[in-house]
Amino acid sequence: MANSYPRRDQASGIWKINQITKNIKDQGTYPQLNLGDRMLVSGGSNPGITNTIESIEISTAGNATNFGDLVTATQDSGSASSTTRLIIGGGDTPSLVNTINYVNPHNSGNAADFGNLTVARQQTSASGNSTTGIFCGGRTPSSSDVIDFVTFTTLGNAADFGNLTVGRWGGAVASNPTRLICAGGYSTPTGSNTIDFIQISTTGNATDFGDLSANFNAVAATSSATRWMQGGGYDYSAGGFSNNIEYVEFGSLGNSVNFGDLTSARYTIGAASNSSKALFAGGETSGGRVNTIDFVTIATRSNATDFGDLTAATNNTCGASTGHGGIENFVPRAPELYSPTGKVVPRGSGVGNVGLFAGYHAPSHSSEIDFINIQSTSNATDFGNLTVARGRGGAGSSSTRLIVFGGETPSSGVSDAIDSIEFASIGNAADFGNLSVTRYQTGGLSNQTRAVNCGGYNSPAFYNTIEYVTITTTGNASDFGDLSAAKGSCGTTSSSTRGLIMGGRTPSNLNVIEYITIGSTGNATDFGDLTDNTSTNAGASSTTRGLSAGGLNPGDSAGVNIIDYVTIASTGNAQDFGDLTVARYIIAGTSNSLRAVFGGGKAPSDSNVMDYVTIASTGNAADFGDLITASSGRSEGQCSNGHGGLS
Repeated sequence: MANSYPRRDQASGIWKINQITKNIKDQGTYPQLNLGDRMLVSGGSNPGITNTIESIEISTAGNATNFGDLVTATQDSGSASSTTRLIIGGGDTPSLVNTINYVNPHNSGNAADFGNLTVARQQTSASGNSTTGIFCGGRTPSSSDVIDFVTFTTLGNAADFGNLTVGRWGGAVASNPTRLICAGGYSTPTGSNTIDFIQISTTGNATDFGDLSANFNAVAATSSATRWMQGGGYDYSAGGFSNNIEYVEFGSLGNSVNFGDLTSARYTIGAASNSSKALFAGGETSGGRVNTIDFVTIATRSNATDFGDLTAATNNTCGASTGHGGIENFVPRAPELYSPTGKVVPRGSGVGNVGLFAGYHAPSHSSEIDFINIQSTSNATDFGNLTVARGRGGAGSSSTRLIVFGGETPSSGVSDAIDSIEFASIGNAADFGNLSVTRYQTGGLSNQTRAVNCGGYNSPAFYNTIEYVTITTTGNASDFGDLSAAKGSCGTTSSSTRGLIMGGRTPSNLNVIEYITIGSTGNATDFGDLTDNTSTNAGASSTTRGLSAGGLNPGDSAGVNIIDYVTIASTGNAQDFGDLTVARYIIAGTSNSLRAVFGGGKAPSDSNVMDYVTIASTGNAADFGDLITASSGRSEGQCSNGHGGLS
């Protein structure tokens, strides 16, 4: 991600002391850099199909300038943007295409290939948030209800998100960080007044929001973080081009409200915004194509004013910007940030407080990633999603990146996928590579440079496989060595040099603890024994002490509340630490170097309980808060940016 405030050249005095300190203490965030002034208008017809990309600076009224070219001349596309990557998908050339192009909106130049939509179509509409770009509906040539999405930071094909309530093309789509709205569009045999919405963090079908004032097609939409608005279009109720602007508030459900009028009635416009100003560019009037750019102030209700002109009169174009309402104004702390004293914000062992619980397998498979601040008790909040809904995978992390290995999925049963998640920015996981053996019931551990995946199961066999990846790269896992026996459902944790694999099943429950040296490769070595035979237990650690918590009892009949501990640098049997607040199994753990948090599990039903202990002491766990969903089978291993494996 780009450097965030406070940069030495951009934050000082009262702003630096008051605002920056308040955000880091109260919210754990910093203000986003001012990247929201660039709008790009892409493709269209003027009158031939064009490959032109034009650039507009939203804060300053004036004419558009040339930015670069699309890969292929295309019209009727949809466009969405994060702060650093803008994508243009679908359209016709004049044949229908599924192509997605992308550019860095801050550096002028030609577009490159990103991947493909799930369905070739034109007159699709797009928006998203800081991490996810979403395309809604389109013409295939019949009306389509398809919603598909991509992750901005990766390259690749779109994946299925769900369906609109009504198949249509030329809808008005815009978003805030959590909710996307799609309104109007052509739905055979006429325009539609339907307003749908989706929650961006969770794939699924759209839900009814309310109605527009009339049946509209080929409308353009944009947004602030609180207000969605559309302008122009073809009004089937009135039988002609429209100059109407109307809006809804994201936080409520209901029908749209009149905002004002464009300077002329037109449709097939490109629209975009920053946090305060919305622009409507080009389009077609009853007299032909126009190069007009209008603007309004989003927080008010008034008629549009002239902003400037496109380089050519263009319709069937699309617009997006780097500062629309879907992009958050504040982002989580990033490693490069400076504190109010001008010193680099510390991270790593004992300092990083971002804890994640990634995916789960019950009550139903989910890609949900929950976030907690380990240093303060509270309920979990939404962080994003894995690339595939799955649970019971392994996990390891550096101070900047979480790696999730394999897991159990609802479709294929078992996954070999490896995902990566950036702690510095709330959002979805990206594809990292693949395991050599497809499996779940794995455990993960790590130091700052290397994440290791241990054991696992894929019917009918358990595996003794140990594999590793280098966290800063992407790619497939490499062979590390072997466990002492083929087993799964172990608790795993580490110091910066040594990894522990505790308990597990073969399928009988085990009390064995073994260890590896993370920086080398080789087979696991005997360490000692847990206080009882157990599996599906959770691991956590400081730089010196490893914990095993919960799990199944020796007879597989119930969960246990046992917490054991060992000194990682030595060998020997575990000792009793204390008890969990609730006995449970298929539990997950995370930690910084001071505090361990154990979340979810079965007790015997799926639980949302999180409890915590201070690692350096002994004693019973205390209540921390609740997960978003009562669930079991979260990824097992080290899922934080400050655990004991980091130094």
